Amino acid sequence: MRRRDFIVSLGSSAMVWPLAARAQQPAIPVIGFLNGGTADGYRPMVEAFHRGLKEAGYVEGQNVAMEYRWADGKYERLPAMAADLVHRNVSLIAANTPANLVAKAATGTIPIVFTTGTDPVQLGLVASLNRPGGNITGVTQLSEVVAQKRVELAHELVPRATVLTLLVNPTRPTAESVTAASRRAAEALGLQLDVLHATTEAEIDAAFMTFSQTRGGALVIGSDAFFNAHLELLAALALRHSVPAIYEYHPFAAAGGLVSYGGSITDSYRLAGVYVGRILKGEKPADLPVQESTKVELIINLKTAKALGLSVPLSIIGRADEVIE
Repeated sequence: MRRRDFIVSLGSSAMVWPLAARAQQPAIPVIGFLNGGTADGYRPMVEAFHRGLKEAGYVEGQNVAMEYRWADGKYERLPAMAADLVHRNVSLIAANTPANLVAKAATGTIPIVFTTGTDPVQLGLVASLNRPGGNITGVTQLSEVVAQKRVELAHELVPRATVLTLLVNPTRPTAESVTAASRRAAEALGLQLDVLHATTEAEIDAAFMTFSQTRGGALVIGSDAFFNAHLELLAALALRHSVPAIYEYHPFAAAGGLVSYGGSITDSYRLAGVYVGRILKGEKPADLPVQESTKVELIINLKTAKALGLSVPLSIIGRADEVIE
C-alpha cells in the first residue's frame, strides 16, 4: 500500500470509530408529560417535577429527555396526544387528571406516574393505594377530601350568607362527586349551594357575571387542571367583580385571590418526579405504593380582603399558614 493511501485509510477509520462509539452509547430515556392544562399555567408544577427528578438523579437535557403535550383545557385533545406518545414509545408517561385516565386507556405496558387530587381507587386508576398493580402508580393530594372544608371556610368568611356558589368544570371526571360532597357540606350548615359550570375562559367570565348578579355569598372553585391553568384570570375576575372566592392552591391567593386552602400541588409534582426517576432506574410501578401528599396549606390575602371590604375572622387568620398583607 502506498504511503498516501495508507494515510487516507487511517483518516477514514478515525472518522468511523467515534461514530461507532457514539452509536453504541445507550439512548437517554424519554418522559412523555401529558397534561390537561397549559404550559404557562403549570410552570410552577413543572419546576417542582424537575426538582423531584433531580432528587432521583435525572436532569432534562443531560440524562433524560421530555416530550410535553398540553391540552390547554380542551380535554378532547388528550386521546390523540396519548396515542402519539405511545406511538413514539416513550420510556414513561407522567399525567394529571383527566390525562392520567386517558394514558391508562392508551397503554398497558408503558409505565405511568399520575398526579391527582382525587382518590385514585375511586377514580379507577389503581386497584389499591398500597398495591396499585399494573403499569401505573403516582401521587394523590386527596384535595377533594378538603372540598367540604372549603365550603365550611366560605361560611366562616361570610357567615350571614344563606347561599354559597360552587364553580366546577363539568368535563372533569369527578365533577359530580365534588358537587355532591360540597352540597352535603352546605346542607349540614343549613345553606343552599348553587352550582355554576365553566369549560372555557368565556364561560369563566360568564360565571363571575352570574355570581355578581345573584350575589351568592362566596364562591368556592372546584379543583381542575383547566382552572389551575387560569389561576391569575380567576383571581383577577374575583377582584373585578368583588367576589369573595376560595380556591385550592397557593398561586391563587398569591395572584390576588382571597383564600386558598388545599393540598400542595407543587409538592405532589415533586413527589411524582421522584417516582419517575425511581422507575427509570428499574423499579416497577406495581411495586410502588401510591403516595399521599399530606401537606395542606391555608393562605389568606388580607390585601384582597380589604379591597372587598371583608373582615377576616381572627380564628381564620390564626390558623393560616401564610398571610399576605
